[in-house]
Amino acid sequence: MTEGPGRRRYDSLRRTAQAQQTRADIARAALRLFVSHGWTATTVRDVAREAGVSVPTVYAAYGNKSGLTRALADAADLSADVPQQVAELEAAATDPARQLAAMAGYDRRLYERAGEIITLVREAGRSEPELATLYRDSRVRGDQTRVQVFSAWPPGVLRPGVDVPSAVDVYAALCNIDVYNELTAERGWSPDRVERWWCGALARELLN
Repeated sequence: MTEGPGRRRYDSLRRTAQAQQTRADIARAALRLFVSHGWTATTVRDVAREAGVSVPTVYAAYGNKSGLTRALADAADLSADVPQQVAELEAAATDPARQLAAMAGYDRRLYERAGEIITLVREAGRSEPELATLYRDSRVRGDQTRVQVFSAWPPGVLRPGVDVPSAVDVYAALCNIDVYNELTAERGWSPDRVERWWCGALARELLN
């Protein structure tokens, strides 16, 4: 039986999820060692041993020790469960509202489970160019997912006057770490309430 077009549409997202799973042990091992031993004392060989992989596998995944800073971002992404997002997007291929909910759910998990890492990387990036690039690249990856999803919708799904780039901008303005922290830490909202509000707000702002 051949796969339908809805499933094939998300092949690239599935491949990304599989690649991230391959890097998962390395990312988590690097994070553990950076926290327990510090950046200077941690070697690529240490990370490989901790992750249970070969040294060449670490180099293939991250390039070099400096590249291991990307493990911070990968650890955050993995904690939010990229495969779950891909599965939910595929299951809702003909339902834009459910796809928005899948993306909002991913961001809720990301900020709930890894918000401190994201904030740390962003703040450190003000003085460390490598971490600034890391933070910017992670934002770009998120935008690319939204572009792929919104671009797959048939004409007439987005509200009149809202094109794909504008939809990505609106999404980013609503579903970000600062909004999440403001609502949960400052205003006492539960993560569930934030996610429900995001789903409704996104549907109102983006869907026709």
